[in-house]
Amino acid sequence: MSSTLGDVTVDDRAITRLAMSHDASPFLLTPSGVATPSSVDEVASLMVEAARTRRRITFRGGGTSLCGQSISSDLLVDVRRHFRDIEVLDDGARVRAGAGATLRAVNTRLARYGRRLGPDPTSDVACTIGGIVANNSSGMLSGVEQNSYQTLESMVFVLPSGRVVDTADPSADITLRLEETPLVGGLHMLRRRLRTNPAAIADINRLYSVKNTMGYGLNALLEFHRPVDIIRHLLIGSEGTLGFVAEATFRTVPLARHSAAALALFPSLDDATAAVPSLIEHGFEAIELMDAASLRVARAQPDAPTILREAPLTTEAALLVELHEVNAVTLAERLEAAGAELRSIPALARVELTTEVRERNALVELRRGLYALVAGARASGSTTLLEDVCVPPEHFAAACRDLVTLLDNSGYPEAPMFAHARDGNIHILLSERFDDPVGLLRYRKFTRKLVRLTLRHHGVLKAEHGTGRAMAPFLREQYGDELYEVMREIKHLFDPHGVLNPGVIISDDPDAHLKHLKLMPTIEPEVDACIECGFCEPVCPSRDLTLTPRQRIVLQRELSARRDDAELVAQVEADYDYAVLETCAVDGMCEVACPLGINTGDLVRRQRQERAGGVETAAWNRAAKAWGLATRMGSAALTMAKSSVPLATVATRLGRRTLGAEAVPGYDATLPPGSGLRRRPRRRNRSRPAVAAYFPSCLQSMFGPSGQGVFAAFNELCNRAQVPVALLDAEDLCCGSPWRAKGLTEGYQTMQAKVREVLGRREDTTVVVDAASCTAGLTTMTDGWGPEVLDVVTFAARELVPRLEVRRSLPSLVLHPTCASTRLDVNDDLLAIAHFIADEVTVPPSWACCGFAGDRGLLHPELTEAATRDEAAEVRTGFFAYASLNRTCEIAMSRATGRTYVHILELLAEATR
Repeated sequence: MSSTLGDVTVDDRAITRLAMSHDASPFLLTPSGVATPSSVDEVASLMVEAARTRRRITFRGGGTSLCGQSISSDLLVDVRRHFRDIEVLDDGARVRAGAGATLRAVNTRLARYGRRLGPDPTSDVACTIGGIVANNSSGMLSGVEQNSYQTLESMVFVLPSGRVVDTADPSADITLRLEETPLVGGLHMLRRRLRTNPAAIADINRLYSVKNTMGYGLNALLEFHRPVDIIRHLLIGSEGTLGFVAEATFRTVPLARHSAAALALFPSLDDATAAVPSLIEHGFEAIELMDAASLRVARAQPDAPTILREAPLTTEAALLVELHEVNAVTLAERLEAAGAELRSIPALARVELTTEVRERNALVELRRGLYALVAGARASGSTTLLEDVCVPPEHFAAACRDLVTLLDNSGYPEAPMFAHARDGNIHILLSERFDDPVGLLRYRKFTRKLVRLTLRHHGVLKAEHGTGRAMAPFLREQYGDELYEVMREIKHLFDPHGVLNPGVIISDDPDAHLKHLKLMPTIEPEVDACIECGFCEPVCPSRDLTLTPRQRIVLQRELSARRDDAELVAQVEADYDYAVLETCAVDGMCEVACPLGINTGDLVRRQRQERAGGVETAAWNRAAKAWGLATRMGSAALTMAKSSVPLATVATRLGRRTLGAEAVPGYDATLPPGSGLRRRPRRRNRSRPAVAAYFPSCLQSMFGPSGQGVFAAFNELCNRAQVPVALLDAEDLCCGSPWRAKGLTEGYQTMQAKVREVLGRREDTTVVVDAASCTAGLTTMTDGWGPEVLDVVTFAARELVPRLEVRRSLPSLVLHPTCASTRLDVNDDLLAIAHFIADEVTVPPSWACCGFAGDRGLLHPELTEAATRDEAAEVRTGFFAYASLNRTCEIAMSRATGRTYVHILELLAEATR
């Protein structure tokens, strides 16, 4: 079901509206429709038509908003799927990026130039450039010096009038003066109004000298005089209420590749805050405060430092301090003085700065992931809210002390508090049940007292996360009547019809922060801990086709809350199987990205099991009992189909239409023939004891190779390196992934028993597997009882490469790591082999899971097409060779790019031949 607005199709289906109703904030609104424009012109047409029809528009990027900026009860405009272009300029000194590009994607492209973006929010994996600009994001390192306001050079924006402006165009200013006369004239009057008011100037200078995302950037009216510059800076931090920023060009900052970190544990919060001024003076780039409640959550993590595990953590607090430098020599020069500064603090136990990569990264990630860890530890059924205030540095210690008292007196004694201490930016994480009137009243009273406390310390109510809906009712209290009225006039000048994001920043409702609060009903145990942060979305293969892991979880919550609405539930069910179950790759990449380690695939697998039909279950059970025969038949079928591609294509299309896409795999000319490979040793060479046992995957027996094939290449390499490896009789065995992915428990258990019968006798043997997905599957299947399982790439990097010599290096090589190799932590070995055989190695910055996912690529080739689109565009031309480490992924990438991908061991054999 769809409609149109302007030139854009609007998706009105219930499943889409519910899936997009949640962002990372504690607020919830269900949109009436979701539009996905693909160009600036389409956005402009939406704006014009919305003004004409009085529709309300809210823009959604990464959906990492913590204050409700990216939800809507009317039209939600998803800009994540498009506007993702990234262009590095001037050898990295500048970068141009679309609104839908993630911060991590931009920084990945800048890294080779030794540069990065100034804003550094911890949600970098998911937050988009549009959101960073709209919220004037900062972070642990950026402070006020490197945020979007300070580093954004130009932008392309769309005004509610439909006017598209590129501020880098020399004629942009005159165009605005001529074509947007009421806006320009009104801003000129506001500028004069402020510049002739000494009290207003003093307030603005004070309030914008610290991190401040409350309201609009009034400092733009004092700091600039050209309309194009004023408008550009007002759009920064405007949270989508004044216009749409389609593209932004930033001045980048140096990437400090060398750093040191230390976790300093203090007896009390007072002791920790008292140490902050001297650390600021010494010049630490990051000074992060964590109270005892935060530390209790952090120490439960596997990488938590010993100092946390051994501390009682009753009244203690910690400061994470960091040094960052672009070269090692300068860092070394700073280390001694910085260490001396730390040791001079009386209340501090002995602490040492570490430059060891793993230790340092563990400390930094402990703090960067703190919000998600603490939020994930909330009681099931409760909603989390992250308050975000900032006070001048001289008020920091007193404000922290008063906040502890406030939390204790307000019924939140266990609420964690952590801070960017260098900036005076304090975060408080509350967990509350909003389905309980007592909880709602408690939160209402606390918020009012928090506002008074912050203003008493000359602070601002929102430092990083934007005004949103959470603090909109308190905007007048923050700025006073005069500056508040200026902000209201700014909103009216830009958006006279009130089209953009109503209720955000400017609101006449004194209780807006208490309405539309999200309830978090307890749902399936696999995903109940989800805090809906959205970190999983950029790595999901189906993100541009159907749904993301967050949206699949959101649907469970919405269906649970709306179970009495039979009509709505039926509308969702009509699209549920395809969007939720059939197009989920269950590849586990969401688990890698999720700070809580949630694998939405576990939920999907269970639901697939519950919905599996008796015929399908019986067929796969029989296959498990005679897997060797099944793979030989599959291989023969592929070979036969290759001899008559048109007939095979027509036959499978007919079968899919008759029996369903989940029952019959699709066939096309890009699929290889069968391999005819038998996974049974023909003879045994006992002259030398084997150092490992080779388990050839059934992917090698099913799909024919594009070249030599990994089976033959591995044998050649072992002979050349003189490393004896035995061949296991795996003819009738499998890692179990096909059954596990489909949720077919009985067939999986049948195969597991067969594998255990063979491998259970080899617990002292290393088993080597030649497809990364099968390595992952076998590792899971044998967990707790089986032998060590290694991917063939890891085995080759450890045992073969040191014994080999490159005779013909490759000029250039493109690598496609896989979801399985990422989860197995095999990618370093893959890169090591690649660098061994190639002069230039490229991992595309847009690399992601290919979505082939066992048989998903055959059942739903549109999933693979969507998942590989961005990566394929980067690597279609200009490279000598292409490699991966999983046969189905090689097929997927060959399909997507028109280039032949082979297993990395095939290239290793060729280069050392």
